[in-house]
Amino acid sequence: MIKKIETLKRIIDVGVVAVVRASSSKEAIDIARASIKGGINAIEVTFTVPGAEDVISSLKKEFKSDEIIVGAGTVLDSETARIAILKGAEYIVSPGFDIETAKLCNRYQIPYMAGCMTITEIIKAMEYGVDVIKLFPGSVFGPSMVKDIKAPLPQAPIMPTGGVSLENVEEWIKNGCVAVGVGGCLTAPAKTGDYDKVTSIAKEFVSKVKKARE
Repeated sequence: MIKKIETLKRIIDVGVVAVVRASSSKEAIDIARASIKGGINAIEVTFTVPGAEDVISSLKKEFKSDEIIVGAGTVLDSETARIAILKGAEYIVSPGFDIETAKLCNRYQIPYMAGCMTITEIIKAMEYGVDVIKLFPGSVFGPSMVKDIKAPLPQAPIMPTGGVSLENVEEWIKNGCVAVGVGGCLTAPAKTGDYDKVTSIAKEFVSKVKKARE
């Protein structure tokens, strides 16, 4: 199978991407470990993490290829995307849409998930080959927005980030999202060092996504 297609399939299969924001590289790696232990093996290391590219590289070395799908998040430009890819990032996530990043990712056959808020942005992103539309921030819209987007754009692959919780994740999935990005509500316990809680929450997210798909 083509690597890009395989990566997308694996992310969609688990249905949850752990958005890792942390104050240190160590915290980021520990969050990733806890998330993987809980069944979320799609890890998005944001470039707000100190030494994010080294975190990506470390995770790639620690885990086997079938144990983790590591990507880079908060990628604002193609230069950062290239750095992340060279360090092993298997997909690129942006808070907005950037044409040069789209071109770069297409050039190297790396999935690109671009942040969009409007129908116009979504159409433009899809025209430039964006693989997954990151509905961001999801908290502005709520799950009902997905149905409104899917009416004129049923082909749009949507993944909300921001505003996804254990209480509404099933609604997001049932409304047509291919996956969800989960940040603070998953990783918050890490601030107090409670990584077992991160694992527990990860398990709940995976379970709820699976249930919503049944």
